Amino acid sequence: MISKNQLGIIYMIFSVLSFSIMDITVKLMSGLYPTGQLIFFRGLFGLIPIFFIIPKERFKNLLETNKMKLHMVRAFGGAAAMTFLYLGLKYLPLADAITLSFAAPIFATIFSIIFLGEIVKVIRWFAITLGLIGVIIVLKPGTSMFTFYSFFPILFCLGFATISIAIKKLSKTEPDYLIALNFTFVLITFGLISIFLGWESIKYKDIFFLVVIGLSGSIGNIFLTKSIREADVSLVTPIKYLSLVFAVLAGTFIFHEKLSMLTVIGAFLIIASSIIIFKREAAKNDKKPALIRQI
Repeated sequence: MISKNQLGIIYMIFSVLSFSIMDITVKLMSGLYPTGQLIFFRGLFGLIPIFFIIPKERFKNLLETNKMKLHMVRAFGGAAAMTFLYLGLKYLPLADAITLSFAAPIFATIFSIIFLGEIVKVIRWFAITLGLIGVIIVLKPGTSMFTFYSFFPILFCLGFATISIAIKKLSKTEPDYLIALNFTFVLITFGLISIFLGWESIKYKDIFFLVVIGLSGSIGNIFLTKSIREADVSLVTPIKYLSLVFAVLAGTFIFHEKLSMLTVIGAFLIIASSIIIFKREAAKNDKKPALIRQI
């Protein structure tokens, strides 16, 4: 009989695989199609997996909620965060973009201090400082590898920090499918608005990849939620850093990128920082926090 923790680990592995497929496919397509167009297809085809997790009895009152404002904060914040993530994937080496996105829990913790009045002790302050040092190292200021585009994953982290607060509040009363559904509707709207900035004609051979972006992103979120519900967050969180391995492999063999030693050092500090934050969060709340990437 498989235990809940073992099941959570399996779900997290599938989540990492799904998100990695999305990231790699976005980078492949980002040279051919505008970011807004990719956002639209992430939302459109991302609807498909969500409908499979909606309870049959909720189809009558599918969007019923008394927390629509908070849903919109999560949805618009998530759409903005995803836009910046996709821009980072477009312009930066894949390993750099993914590494910087790992800093999201660090900024989420900072925002929790500012907006939720959370008390943070010495260990978490140490983790925050460690993570920020890692971010600076990956950004590589003062070198030729530092560009304006380096800030896109940081803006993703700030957007994530905003939505993590909204998700914390929503998850107390709102079903997962409704949070995901509102977010996806806003993604589609974001994408449609971008048509006025110009879309490219879609080639038949690219339709498969556009479908993959939507399906993999949505499936990644579903497996992530299931993993957090089933297993101890401190157990499954380290698994998500496998995505950096996939990013390095794809960057090297698909996109012919060279891995910087500064990125390796910065990634180590950011990952160490995030793991400390997750462990302290789990110990403090004695529950599974929703601070893992939900994009």
